[in-house]
Amino acid sequence: MEKLAVVVGATGQIGRAAVRALVADGWRVRAAARGLRAGAPWPLDWDVELVPLDREDDTELATALGDGCDVLVDTVAYGARHARQLLGLADRIGSAVVVSSAAVYLDDAGRGFGAEGFRFPVPIAETQRTAEPFDPDDAAGNDPPPEETYAAEKAAMERQLLAAGAVLPTTVLRAGAVHGPHTVHPREWHFVKRALDNRPVRVLAYGGASRFHPVCTANLAELIRLSAAEPGARVLNAGDPEPPTVREIGAAIHDVLGHGAEEVLIDGPSPAPPVGETPWTTPNPVVLDMSLAERQLGYRPVTGYLDSLPETVRWLVDAAHGRDWRTVFPDLAENYRTDYFDYLAEDAWLRRRH
Repeated sequence: MEKLAVVVGATGQIGRAAVRALVADGWRVRAAARGLRAGAPWPLDWDVELVPLDREDDTELATALGDGCDVLVDTVAYGARHARQLLGLADRIGSAVVVSSAAVYLDDAGRGFGAEGFRFPVPIAETQRTAEPFDPDDAAGNDPPPEETYAAEKAAMERQLLAAGAVLPTTVLRAGAVHGPHTVHPREWHFVKRALDNRPVRVLAYGGASRFHPVCTANLAELIRLSAAEPGARVLNAGDPEPPTVREIGAAIHDVLGHGAEEVLIDGPSPAPPVGETPWTTPNPVVLDMSLAERQLGYRPVTGYLDSLPETVRWLVDAAHGRDWRTVFPDLAENYRTDYFDYLAEDAWLRRRH
């Protein structure tokens, strides 16, 4: 009998890849998402049913599930409310695969990615401590600092879903820095825009050695496919093989675009922020341990970061052509408090350096 997968957030960056992987694996897919007016973003002969869905509307989610599904893939779940929402419909869901984030991890001193001086083990295993869960509905006004809210709410979502594994077997995927086409938060734009602006230099703090583990949507979709086929209550890291340094990322992107630029490597942190900073810049490496996914699911990556890069770069160039990049990639513009394209500051520092 044909199995049914419901994919929430199906037209987003991760959702599109998940739909593709599940259809290729023989699943019948019900694709639920906002923004379906433009039609299906995949071939019409695929066995995919389109369902409009506002993720925050409990009634619409129940309608999208209908009589039930074998697996629900949630690419946009965020906090404890979404966990409760799924658990309230557990009688209609065989199992779930929910995308979380490696941002939930804390180092042994209790510091997260945004904290000064954080230092994680290399690599980070799924047993590493995580952020203290935060549920706004039970907060009584005690909000965590804004930079900690994302990790704390993701941790609350994870905690509730994993605790209810007997009711709803859920695979939680802690994704690294997600990359691929159809994103609103493309870190790669940092180097793509510099090439389009014909910047003659790539200035990189920490000698360009920063390493923040990425995951291609194709590899994340493969983990979703394997988790759907092998239901269980588990948490797994999601990352590409051989995470590159920011120096390797910048050189590869500029090579794809045929852009020549001089490397200027700063020994240590930026001497004049934001000069030398990038969306991947960290003083210490963030590398995920992928061995558990390999052992439990037989996971093998379908691509590597550098191999998948040309498709992403081409999509970014086409998506932003003739448009203000801040409207095309709103999350990238809003989520970082750093102007990575402050060329005046960069030029001023370069003059002082010489």
